Amino acid sequence: MAKVLTFGEMMLRLHPSGYQRIIQANQFDANYGGAEANVAVSLSLLGDESEYLTKLPNNPLGTAALSELQKYGVNTKNILCGGPRLGIYYFEKGASIRSTNVVYDRAGSSFAMATKSDFSWPKILKSTNYFYFSGITPAISTEIEESVFSACQYCQKNGIKVICDLNYRGKMWTTHHAQCVMSKLMNYVDVCIANDEDFEASLGIKAFDGNMKFGIDQKDNFKKGMYEITKRYPNCHIVASILRNIESVETSQWTGLLLKDGHYYQSPIYDMHVMEGVASGDAFGAGLVHGILHHFEPKNMINYAIAASVLKLTINGDFNLISDPEIRSIQDHGTGASMSR
Repeated sequence: MAKVLTFGEMMLRLHPSGYQRIIQANQFDANYGGAEANVAVSLSLLGDESEYLTKLPNNPLGTAALSELQKYGVNTKNILCGGPRLGIYYFEKGASIRSTNVVYDRAGSSFAMATKSDFSWPKILKSTNYFYFSGITPAISTEIEESVFSACQYCQKNGIKVICDLNYRGKMWTTHHAQCVMSKLMNYVDVCIANDEDFEASLGIKAFDGNMKFGIDQKDNFKKGMYEITKRYPNCHIVASILRNIESVETSQWTGLLLKDGHYYQSPIYDMHVMEGVASGDAFGAGLVHGILHHFEPKNMINYAIAASVLKLTINGDFNLISDPEIRSIQDHGTGASMSR
């Protein structure tokens, strides 16, 4: 069985009950998450061999985060222990025309304070077939940025495939910084996930005008952007995107687009009532990776990935607590889906 290692920061997630705003909340519900941790959990629940790499503090919060990963079968043997604290993010659920909001409190976390010498890639990546990271990870610190570079270089030299979700976060770095870093990292990437503003913010490629009400209607521009990625970075042979028409926080349409070997494939369009929009991109990434691991045909691969993503919209918390049969049921029966247009 092929093994996937994901690399990034796991955080404590605090969110007010219901639709309360942070400023009015007197108490917060707590759980754990983070882009690459979310992917590792999803893959494990789908029956794949997944490992997660991060650094957690040696305190009850670090122990609880580690236990959460282990509960879902994720391999945690190489997770580092130490440093001052666990990063936190506050999640404020939007409603109607009020957008969802996230506030980060992650500066000085154990992972942010880690150094590149902490990660012995020959040891860590031994017996690994795929290395997965998002654009969030190199944005955390210069040391982590250099660690990602070292990992990608090792992967290229040793036949390990690299998967990158560009996942731009404007609260973490500027577009200029992101483009300087990600344009270099992309030379090592075999599979790229790019959604919405990721194309331009991370790589300087125009593919989306920023109007989330008409994302699906810009499909041809997305296709041009996906092609431009493969043109600039010949090592990258698969590009995948989520396209959305967002009417409000609760109501939207979702579809997936895949470019592989010069051919484009689109999933059905799902009309969604969204319970919670967080981490649906991570669910999409995990679904795509699962399809790659199991040699799905391209059309089946993108259909599976978007089905995993829209199912996450029905689940609270960061983790996509969904099984392979549940994804296949949605995919096969087209629940909530319309034909591609």
